[in-house]
Amino acid sequence: MNETYHVGSYWGPRKETPEACALRLGAFLTGLRDVDPSFTQWFQTGRSRKAALTRPIGLEPAELERLVRRGKDRVVEEIGFRVDGWNGVEDDHDASGFLVTCGSHAPRVSNACAVTLPSRGPNANRVVTAQVLAGLLRAAAVAWEPAWGIATSQAHRKLLDERGVRGAPRVGWVTYLEVHRGVVPPLPAPVRIENVEGRGALITLTPERFTVANPEHMALAERVGELLAGAGLMQPVSP
Repeated sequence: MNETYHVGSYWGPRKETPEACALRLGAFLTGLRDVDPSFTQWFQTGRSRKAALTRPIGLEPAELERLVRRGKDRVVEEIGFRVDGWNGVEDDHDASGFLVTCGSHAPRVSNACAVTLPSRGPNANRVVTAQVLAGLLRAAAVAWEPAWGIATSQAHRKLLDERGVRGAPRVGWVTYLEVHRGVVPPLPAPVRIENVEGRGALITLTPERFTVANPEHMALAERVGELLAGAGLMQPVSP
């Protein structure tokens, strides 16, 4: 099975101004530059690849604020702002993108930062690793201050969504949990726990590529989920 992978960070209602969202977006994109070379440049999406390549996303606060303001819902103010980008890689299978919803304070619209990852090619070979996925979640944690985040395969994510509680964290290949949830208990080898600037913890299940086809990986994810739930760290973000 050729599994594809996804990174997502999530937080509850948080009313923020376009200026505040722009500052967070700038911090996120700046942080991504240190994660992988394919994340150093982003473009606004357009009707065609050629059109998108003429619209690079700069990191100047004023430009980012204009970008955020253009993503404002024109009907429901509480929904906040949506911003997306593409890294300009010609081969769709080897390209990455991001989609952010921020500033939402509507009860039914979650704030989130999602990154789509390459499925095959030179970038995919570098990006779909425990180290890079942890770097992506770290950059999101520092910039967006989410309640939790996950990096795992789409197949695993689908299984988790089918069994999980709406709004509650899930355990993936790499998981982020904010510090306010509590202390991460001791976890079995080869799980690695890293502190993220006092904001929360990154939990990496295995240094090798996680896949649902590996029963040991699935058993480890299940066991870690049980331990985290037992420590009270897996409650839903909001009622």
